[in-house]
Amino acid sequence: MSGTKRDGGGRGRTGAMVSGLAVAVGCVLFLGGFLWAAVVYKPYAVPTDSMSPTVNAGDRVLAERISGADVRRGDVVVFTDRVWGDTPMVKRVVGVGGDTVACCDEKGRLTVGGTPVDEPYLDRGPAADGKPAPASPQDFSAEVPEGQLFLLGDERSTSLDSRVHLDDPGQGSVPLSAVQARVDAVAWPMNGMIGRPDSFAALPGGISADGPLPLQLGAVVVGMVLILGGAAYGPVAARSARRRAAGAAR
Repeated sequence: MSGTKRDGGGRGRTGAMVSGLAVAVGCVLFLGGFLWAAVVYKPYAVPTDSMSPTVNAGDRVLAERISGADVRRGDVVVFTDRVWGDTPMVKRVVGVGGDTVACCDEKGRLTVGGTPVDEPYLDRGPAADGKPAPASPQDFSAEVPEGQLFLLGDERSTSLDSRVHLDDPGQGSVPLSAVQARVDAVAWPMNGMIGRPDSFAALPGGISADGPLPLQLGAVVVGMVLILGGAAYGPVAARSARRRAAGAAR
């Protein structure tokens, strides 16, 4: 009889230990994922439709804190520049120091250093002749000084971007130091990650690596599952142990 009781009690203690361990690990992952994200990312509200359809006015985005040296072509960045109004703005980097950015070639595409770039994120509706509309309504060409970035909005017909500042020093470019963060995801509405465009991958320097947001979200989700599962398993294991002990006692 006493041996049976010890067996039931041992199983109950094992269940409680497994439950506690799962909850503890879950809490570490859950809180760690949130804290990691809070350190790496900063939320921003997008004020205009200049980046539509990638990001729309009123969207809440998560932007990874980076320095300008980490920026690559194709990145959507948050920056502040005195010439542009000294307020945070969201645009896409299409040229870096040493590039000649121009539009448009015979197919209506943007060129960087003479290389045509397909931009799948643009909403290029058909032009009057049935061909896709050009990547920019107006032709332009600009040489980007070293240490500077050339930025365009994805809504090329209305975006006030580097094209508006072509007559300024640097031909509309902004310094690397103006960059505050790189947009990785639209948090609200939950439109998900903003991928890196492969169209810039063949150019020198390639494209930037994905941010750690998926890992952070994964840690939060796994942590939540462990917390809920561990909390539920403890009472279930204890009841099961008591039932075994009662059955053995009969």
